[in-house]
Amino acid sequence: MIVAIVSFPLAKPASLEDMKTRFRSTAPKYLNVPGLLRKNYFLTEDGMRAGGIYVWQSKAIAEKFYSPEWRKTVAGAYGAAPEILYLHSPAMVDNQNHAIIYS
Repeated sequence: MIVAIVSFPLAKPASLEDMKTRFRSTAPKYLNVPGLLRKNYFLTEDGMRAGGIYVWQSKAIAEKFYSPEWRKTVAGAYGAAPEILYLHSPAMVDNQNHAIIYS
């Protein structure tokens, strides 16, 4: 598994309520994306950075998803290009499903 932390700086502080509204509007687009195991949206406590923490089956799948068109859409929506940090995830504990997933 690969974890991708995608983030972008915001031009001015965003409120949690405003970002919840924005995130709720985009979350359905990520249901049933092939290879995407989980996505958590986030907003920093100071409201100056937002993004998503994705868990993918592989880096190749993630990189294919983060296409130039996707990057352009994110930059247009939030005013800054997304930054992507990839991390290996050899194990994930899923307490909701009472499971441990190993890669």
